Amino acid sequence: MKELRLRTGKRAEEIAVELGVAISTIRNWEQFKTSPRMTPMGIKKLMQVYRCTFEELVEAEKEVRVNE
Repeated sequence: MKELRLRTGKRAEEIAVELGVAISTIRNWEQFKTSPRMTPMGIKKLMQVYRCTFEELVEAEKEVRVNE
């Protein structure tokens, strides 16, 4: 998830505000502690905020699974 965020040029705080989640949530995603658990509308918002495709989100999720 961190790579996706860095591509946008945004800080973790900005992503948190745009998604309406705590900064700790973003940090947990980026440190492979947790992965996003969202509704279809939430996934759509993730894709918009991170400016990525669904496939790129899936790949980011795989990274979390590998590091668990």
